[in-house]
Amino acid sequence: MPDYSREQAAAALGALTVCGIDEAGRGPLAGPVYAAAVVLPDGLLIEGLNDSKKLTPKKRDVLFDIIKEEAVEYGIGIATPEEIDSLNILQATFLAMNRAVQELATPPDFALVDGNRDPELGIPTETVIKGDSLSMSIAAASILAKVSRDRYMLEMAEKYPEYHFEKHKGYGTKLHYETLAEYGPSPIHRKTFLRTLDEHIAKLRKESEEHPEKTE
Repeated sequence: MPDYSREQAAAALGALTVCGIDEAGRGPLAGPVYAAAVVLPDGLLIEGLNDSKKLTPKKRDVLFDIIKEEAVEYGIGIATPEEIDSLNILQATFLAMNRAVQELATPPDFALVDGNRDPELGIPTETVIKGDSLSMSIAAASILAKVSRDRYMLEMAEKYPEYHFEKHKGYGTKLHYETLAEYGPSPIHRKTFLRTLDEHIAKLRKESEEHPEKTE
């Protein structure tokens, strides 16, 4: 379970404001990548707070509201599909993280970042592998980023109902590839993520020919 040991270690070294940072949506074929930066009061206990991937959507929604209410500060940033295609997903993720930090009214002087890559925020930074399971502020950031992105994709599901974004949030499921085969990419698809689209479509067609009962 996450705790405040890393935040407290940074504070012991003189950091006055420590933020946790995480992202959501690096892997999908469509939609922006989101990042969140969160500063929590030292020692604040939020029941059930953990890595967002280990929680149900309903629990994430509850925690989302609690975190926004209880956090000292929080910021949410995105990088668009166009920026992902232009920069590559890693650099676009770093851009979203920087934008999330810029949304904080008080610039932090230390950052805890999920993963093993430094997003170059211009402040002392500790990268933490599986940080959303270890650090309370990173876990909080994972919730804000995940829920914010999921809600955006639900809006896109209403705008582009043929892709069923409400079911897969843009990830490369069989249903998603089937809709891409029928309708082609939408304006929010990441073009650089669709380089193997023809290969996936050919695979789906082969499966439907070999097992036509599955498509009836």
